[in-house]
Amino acid sequence: MTDVRIHGYSDPLAARAGEPVDFMVSVEGTNRVKAQIVRLIHGDENPLGPGFIEEEVASNVPPEIEATRQYTQLGSYAEISDPGRVLARPGALTLHAFFCPSRPGHSRQAILGSWSVDGSKGYALGINPEGKLEFWVGDGDTVDHVTAETELVPKVWYFAAASYDPETGKAHLHQIGVINPYNSHIGPVTPYDYDSHVSETLRVRPADANAPFLLAGAREYNPKRGNFVSLTYNGKIDRCGVYDRPITRDEAEAMATGSVPQDGLLAYWDTTEGYTDRGIGDTIVDTGPHKLNAEGYNRPVRAMTGWNWMGRDDCFRLDPGQYGGVAFHDDALTDCHWTPSVTWHPPADLKSGVYALKLTAGGAEDYLPVIIRAAKPTAPIAVLLPTFTYLAYANEHLSFEANIAQAITAHTPVLVPEDIEFKKLEEFGLSTYDHHADGAGVCYSSWRRPVINMRPKYRMPAMTFPWALPADLSLIWWMEQSGYDYEVITDHDLHFEGLDALKPYKAVINGTHPEYYSEEMMTATEDYLTSGGRLLYTGGNGYYWVTSLCAGDPACIEVRKLDTGSRAWQAEAGEGYLASTGERSGLWRSRGRAPQKIVGLGFTTEGMDESQPYERMPDSFHKRAAWIFDGLGERELIGDFGLAQDGAAGIELDRYDLALGTPPHTLLIAASHGHSDNYPLVSEEITYAFPGRGGTQDPQVRGDMIYFTTPNNGAVFAAGSIAWSQALPCKGGDNNVARVMRNVLDAFIKDGPLPGSEYAGDEKHWR
Repeated sequence: MTDVRIHGYSDPLAARAGEPVDFMVSVEGTNRVKAQIVRLIHGDENPLGPGFIEEEVASNVPPEIEATRQYTQLGSYAEISDPGRVLARPGALTLHAFFCPSRPGHSRQAILGSWSVDGSKGYALGINPEGKLEFWVGDGDTVDHVTAETELVPKVWYFAAASYDPETGKAHLHQIGVINPYNSHIGPVTPYDYDSHVSETLRVRPADANAPFLLAGAREYNPKRGNFVSLTYNGKIDRCGVYDRPITRDEAEAMATGSVPQDGLLAYWDTTEGYTDRGIGDTIVDTGPHKLNAEGYNRPVRAMTGWNWMGRDDCFRLDPGQYGGVAFHDDALTDCHWTPSVTWHPPADLKSGVYALKLTAGGAEDYLPVIIRAAKPTAPIAVLLPTFTYLAYANEHLSFEANIAQAITAHTPVLVPEDIEFKKLEEFGLSTYDHHADGAGVCYSSWRRPVINMRPKYRMPAMTFPWALPADLSLIWWMEQSGYDYEVITDHDLHFEGLDALKPYKAVINGTHPEYYSEEMMTATEDYLTSGGRLLYTGGNGYYWVTSLCAGDPACIEVRKLDTGSRAWQAEAGEGYLASTGERSGLWRSRGRAPQKIVGLGFTTEGMDESQPYERMPDSFHKRAAWIFDGLGERELIGDFGLAQDGAAGIELDRYDLALGTPPHTLLIAASHGHSDNYPLVSEEITYAFPGRGGTQDPQVRGDMIYFTTPNNGAVFAAGSIAWSQALPCKGGDNNVARVMRNVLDAFIKDGPLPGSEYAGDEKHWR
C-alpha cells in the first residue's frame, strides 16, 4: 500500500487529432509524477485474453510533471451576482423563501443569506442541527439566533420569513406550512399545524460578512483549499427574496399564499422565470429592481415541482408557474473546476483511438483516458464508443449498495481493497445509478471530475469483469489484431453532428453498451441506415434511456428514470421532463421509439452470474444470411467462451420482437438459451407480478442475433449482448465469434449489393 494518491481527468473527454487536451491532476504524498501518453489497446488481464496492452506515444507532455493536491467543491448552490453589494445589508431586512427540506436534522444548513462560517459574520436563514428553522446573525465575535418552535418535517413545503430591525434589535421568524387547497396529497393541509411565529431581541447586529449572498450554502475559508461553500442545503427552494425592511405577520401569511409586496423589495428570485420549450438553464432570475441574478453551481436541479404544484400538469411546459422548485443536494458534483496540470497537443495525423495520460509515482498509478477522433475521416469503419453510457455509470455505487447487484450476480458484492482507492469515490461525485444523501435520484453526470471506473484496468466490484470503456477495449484489440482500417467516434460526436458523423463510414460498430441515447443520436442512426449505411449492433441494452446534453456544457448529461424500465431510482411525480431540453425522459420505448425499430433488437434481460453461447436458428440457413456463418458448422455453438462470464451471450441481452417494431423481413439467425433464473425478464415487460419470469422459465429471456437490410443497400447485423465483443479476444482472436464478425464486416465494407441480396423476398432458397 502506498501513501501516494493520484487522480485526474481530461477535458475534453474526446477530441479530434490536432486539438489540445487539458489534463487536470491532483496528487497526495508527492509533488512530482511521471507522465506518459499511451494508446490503450486492451484492458483485460484475464489469462484467456491477450492481457493488458498499452503503447507509449511520443508527445509534447514532459516525462515528469509537477502537481499538487486539488480540492473539490461538493454540493449544489447558487451564488448571487451583486457587484454593488446591495445585499451586504447592515440595516433592516427580511429574508423569505418557499422551501421543502429533504434532510432536516442532519446538519446545519443555510437556505439563503450572506454568511461567513469562519468569520461568524453576516446573516442567514437556515436549518439548525436539530432540524428547526433558524435565523442567525453574527458580528465576528458573537452569534445570535431566533429559532422556530417545531421541527421541520422532511419533504413538506413551508413558507419562511425572517425579519430584523436594527433600531429595536427585534427579530421575527415566521414558519408557515403551505396549504394547497387544490391537491391535498402534495403538502400539509388542515388539521396539521406546522406554523411557528417567534420573536426575539438579538444581542448583536449583523456585520458585513464580506461574503457572497448564496442560496443553499454559506462561504467558508480554509487555509489549504481557500474559499469554498459549506452548510450546503438538501431540499428544494422556490421563489425567494430580500426586503430592506421588516414585514408583519399578516404580510408573511399573505406571502405564504403567493403574494409578493413591492414595498422595500431588494431582490426577488423568481424560480419560474426563464423556462422555454427547450428547458431552462442554471441562472435563477431576479425580477427585482437590481436584477441580481443567481448562478447555479454543480447544477441545482430545475424543472421540479414547486410549492403550488397541483398534481394535474406533469410537465413545466404546461404551466411554468407550478415548477418553481429548485432542488439542491450537498453531495452534487458536475465540475471539479481543477486547474490544468499539463496540456497535450496530439498531432493532426495521430491515429484515431483511445489514449490516456499514464501517471505514476511512489508505486501509485492512474490513467486519464481521452478518445481521439481522426482529424479528417479516411477509414471505412467507425467504432462508435458510448460516451453517454460511460458518464451515466461514472463512479457508480451499485456494487456496494444495491440489492439488484446481489440478485443478478448470484453472490454478495466483491468489495475492492482500500488500496485501490475506491473509498475516494465520495469526493468525486455520483452516477445516475445512485441516490443523493437525501434519497433523490441523481440525474446529472459529467466528465469534469475523476471517473474511477473509466480506467482501462477497472473491474466492477460485484462482477469482477470489464465494464464500459475497459470492455470496449476488447473490440479495439480485435480490430487492431484483424488489421482493419478503422477510426473511433463517440456519442458526443453523433449528438452534435448527427448524420454527418456517420456518413464518411461504410460500416459503424457499436460499443458493448450503448444504453443512453439522445433524440439527435436516434434520428441520426435512422438517417444513416435509410441512406445506405451499415451498422453492426454488437452491444446489449442499447438505445434505452432518453438522455440529453446540458445546453452549453458538452461534459454533462441529464437523464431521469421514470415509472418503467430497469431503473435504480424513479423520478417524483411531475418531474420526468429534462430541464436541459424540455423533453420527456424515461425509456425511448415509452416514447414510441423502441430500439427494435432501429436495430431490430431491444433489451429483454440482464444477469451477471454466467453467459451462454448462441446457436444457429433456421433463418441462418437461408441464402440471404448463410454467408454470415461461412466457416462454421451447422450445429456449432457460437461463443461458448468469453471474458464476460465465459460466453458471448450474457450480462445484458436484447431480443427480436415484431410487436415492438423489429422489421418484418428481419432474419432471426441465432439465439441463446439456458440462462439462469438470475436473468429476470425486464420490468417493462411485466404488467402483473407473478413468478416464473427467469431464464429457465420464460422464453423471452434470451439473446438474439439478427440480420436485415435497409434502403440503398444498407443493412443491420445485430448480436444483442454486452458479452459479445468480450468474446473476440479469446483463443488469440481465432474463434467463431470473430469469424462471424469478419464475415459481416468484410461484406459491409464492400461497395454494391450485399451477399444474398438477390434472394430478398424469396423464401425458397435455403442453403
